[in-house]
Amino acid sequence: MNWLSILQRRRQFLLYCLIGITGASLDLCVYSALLKWGHLHYQSANLIGYAFGGLLSFGLNARFNFKTGDLLLLRFTLFILASLLGWASSAGILFIAIDRLALDQYVAKIVTIFAVVAIQYQFNKRISFKRFGPLRDAKN
Repeated sequence: MNWLSILQRRRQFLLYCLIGITGASLDLCVYSALLKWGHLHYQSANLIGYAFGGLLSFGLNARFNFKTGDLLLLRFTLFILASLLGWASSAGILFIAIDRLALDQYVAKIVTIFAVVAIQYQFNKRISFKRFGPLRDAKN
């Protein structure tokens, strides 16, 4: 099997990762700025940064990766649920890494990003951005 066919088969996941890098970069920038200049607690900075990155990721994934323009409110709600799951995982990992293992706050944040990607991809692919069949007419 050649590399091109592997890339084509994994296109959606690779694009999700690329978009995720964009969202995670925004998340990390907001998190870092809030720690450094906002003097927020790392968990507060994590929540705000995660929200910014999540909003960007939803928009880019809906438009360019999963190419869904229908049921956006439902999809956004499901995406938020996936994000809450990811954020809770991130918050737990940060607590362990920073408060228990004494890792640097910035290093710990980068570790959390990698740990959460696979969980959120599966949730979003199978639930948030799944293809819904044609909506039935309310009269039927």
